Amino acid sequence: MFRNWRILGAIALALGATLTFAQDAVLKPFVLASKGPGDLAQALEATKAALTKAGFSVAGSYSPYPGSAVIGVTNDELRGTAAKSERGGFGAAVRVAVTKVKDQIQVSYTNPAYMANAYRMAGDLKDTTAKLQAALGRIEEFGAKGLSAAQLRKYHYTFGMEYFDEPNTLASYGSYEEALKAVEAGLAAGKQGVSKVYRIDVAGKKETLFGVAMKGAGDNKYMDYKYLMSEIDFKDVKSTAHLPYDILVSDNKVYALYARFRIAISFPDLSMMGANSFMNIMSAPEAMRAALALTAGGKEDAR
Repeated sequence: MFRNWRILGAIALALGATLTFAQDAVLKPFVLASKGPGDLAQALEATKAALTKAGFSVAGSYSPYPGSAVIGVTNDELRGTAAKSERGGFGAAVRVAVTKVKDQIQVSYTNPAYMANAYRMAGDLKDTTAKLQAALGRIEEFGAKGLSAAQLRKYHYTFGMEYFDEPNTLASYGSYEEALKAVEAGLAAGKQGVSKVYRIDVAGKKETLFGVAMKGAGDNKYMDYKYLMSEIDFKDVKSTAHLPYDILVSDNKVYALYARFRIAISFPDLSMMGANSFMNIMSAPEAMRAALALTAGGKEDAR
């Protein structure tokens, strides 16, 4: 998937193009809730307790790599709003991260308003935003210079890159139930290095979101999120809540967002080329797509 980025990058340079954002940009991908000294395990349990007290359901959690943990949570507003738009299930979870950075513990989460617009949901999740702030705190939004709601709803990284409504179709089945069974079996087997972190069923709709861990080594390292994040999550405030990745079962089809969209929406300011750039992970999207397709019971070249 990234094989065309070198060409596109050259075109962009030749034209003198740069990614710019509107003056009225107000939304950023993540919210830093708190930071300070502490123990990772204790902070993780305290975060889960605070979320539960605030009315969130903890769907699952995992440690993508040492010094980090991610919790997938949902609530009635998230699941209900997800049901109102096509593939809205991609936005049925908020991802909350607890990350140890030197001697500090950072607690952060995906910005509900940002993701609601990026995933073209029928609402801006104001209640969820307020509950997260009350439960965990809010220091600042981070992760980008910022994008407006209108920009997010038509976002793609640059010319030739995918939009939200151009996902990978990993597999198709005779029914929603058959698709769910196949994905559950593939995740349980874990043969492609892809395993289940959480499952969230969208309210009143045949749609289910899976948060999935992706681990690989050797020739498969490009689909490994420890490798990926070591290349792109290099700033002092960490974007660990980008993880985990997603598989969506909607009716009888199994989808994943193209990595060129899914990664870029969390890291929209990442440069095309140079140190800590998309060029450094150009092999990742194809490796990820193939692993997800095989996990879902589809063909390796499923598009």
